[in-house]
Formats: sequence, C-alpha cells, structure tokens
Amino acid sequence: MKHMIEWAFSSDTYERGMKQFLETGGPDPEGVKTIGRWHAPGSKYGFHLVEADPVDVTKLTAQWASLVDVTITPVIDDEEAKKGLSATF
Repeated sequence: MKHMIEWAFSSDTYERGMKQFLETGGPDPEGVKTIGRWHAPGSKYGFHLVEADPVDVTKLTAQWASLVDVTITPVIDDEEAKKGLSATF
C-alpha cells in the first residue's frame, strides 16, 4: 500500500534534523520502498511517498518522531481509483 508522509520540523529541531538527514540520507527500513521524496525549498516541510505495510511505515516515521510532526495518508493512484469507482458506478 502507498502512503504519503508529510513532515514538518519545528524551529527547535530543524538544524538537528537536517544534520541527521545529511549524515544518514534518511534510509528506508526493511519493508519500506521510497517512491519519491520532495522538500519544499526554504521551508521546514516536505513529502515522502512510500510503498509499505502500515507497520513498516511506523518503523520509518519512528526514526524521525522526536524531530518532526508527521501526517500519514494512505493513497492510491488513478488506476487503483478507477477499479474502486467502477464497482460503484
């Protein structure tokens, strides 16, 4: 299942978070596949699209939990949405 993870650093954690990202590259834990990751330039937030079981998404976000606020939204692509919609319409 795909999940869109939105993160936001606070002013207090931004510098520490950027250093952690530069040192580690933000690797995926086992079971998580990054589809894409985007940073909003000049801000403290960004987006990370992953494919994983919800338990494995928790492993990923736990690595950053002390530094960022996260919102996790399960998402589907157009083809998946068409399959679901065609059952109704």
